[in-house]
Amino acid sequence: MKIAAASATMRAPMPGAGRRPLRPGAEARPMLLCLSHLRWDFVMQRPQHLMSRAAGTMDVVFFEEPVFRPVAAPALELSTQPSGVLRVVPVLPEGLGTDSTLAALRDLLDGLLQDRAPPRLVAWFYTPMALGFADHLHPDVTVYDCMDELSAFRGAPRAMLAMEQRLLDRADLVFTGGRSLYEAKRGRHVHVHCFPSSIDAAHFAQARGQGAQALAEPAAMVGIPRPRIGFFGVIDERMDLALVADVARLRPDWQLVMVGPVVKIDPASLPRLPNLHWIGGQDYAALPGLLAHWDVGFMPFALNESTRFISPTKTPEFLAAGLPVISTPVVDVVRDYGPGGGEPGLVAIVGTAAALAEQADALLAAPRAPFLARVDARLASQSWDLTWARMRALILEAEPEERPGEGQARAAEVAHA
Repeated sequence: MKIAAASATMRAPMPGAGRRPLRPGAEARPMLLCLSHLRWDFVMQRPQHLMSRAAGTMDVVFFEEPVFRPVAAPALELSTQPSGVLRVVPVLPEGLGTDSTLAALRDLLDGLLQDRAPPRLVAWFYTPMALGFADHLHPDVTVYDCMDELSAFRGAPRAMLAMEQRLLDRADLVFTGGRSLYEAKRGRHVHVHCFPSSIDAAHFAQARGQGAQALAEPAAMVGIPRPRIGFFGVIDERMDLALVADVARLRPDWQLVMVGPVVKIDPASLPRLPNLHWIGGQDYAALPGLLAHWDVGFMPFALNESTRFISPTKTPEFLAAGLPVISTPVVDVVRDYGPGGGEPGLVAIVGTAAALAEQADALLAAPRAPFLARVDARLASQSWDLTWARMRALILEAEPEERPGEGQARAAEVAHA
């Protein structure tokens, strides 16, 4: 781990001087600067999947929101991940006000870019609020990957909507994490593309192993009877805790296993029942082992503003693991995986504890082979590799073509700025 101090005089160079193209065959790798509201080590989800794949052809810098500690001066905490992504955590002195925080972040970011002098720069935003310290940059391509309607989340900054409009005004490409988000954004930008949650099928398919290929039962599951109805993911205001409690009370013979970190809600608010097990966050690598010893997956999302636009990554992950899945009627889950057109769908949709119990009984009794055949046919066309390849193609198309002499003219402009 490396700590790099900030310099108050550093400023990021404007893209252009001596730049080489993003296209294959370039001598130097372009940089993808990802500005994220999520921590790299929080849970494995869309940003980690995409940035890990981007690192195959680009120098990926994952710039997180700051942490505040009793330090004398702002600094960057740098760590290279196994995928090659450079994780960057700004460390700021405690007690800084908003303006001082943004100024410190800008200086830290400028120093980082100046040290590396990337030949091409792609700025990839997960949070519009990052414009508060990055709006002075002039990337070759700006991407807004809108994976959630952040303005609807608990604790969202008041300025979120206004900052999102600023980001939409300057973005070259807008990607959305689901169909509902696409429909909400497509009228606000000319280049909006829908990329719903995808899947690392091989990783989760490990849960289907049989015989010598079967995964050992994790210690967290030992002693918990069957059948096990499981959830994994972030546990926050998006979960219908009342529904979870109702199911546990209705079927005391079932064990509800809840995996994931608890954030933005009081852990004391979680229902506590003998057959309800909150086992905390687990590593991504451990998930197939957990799912291999569950009988049904469920997604008890509340129906509120924070879930109106979600496209849960765990939907195809449950399916790839070979588990039948039950969900509340989240719009994108219903449209993408629910029954329709005379077909049974891949996810059972329920609205009450009684309906969930009825569906779970049916799924537990149903033969698994026909279901798995339909799952595999559907997931054959989905992968994070394919999603990233399509995104990268759009980035290459959006790259401005440089006319002869234009790079030198921009270099002179920077030199005299």
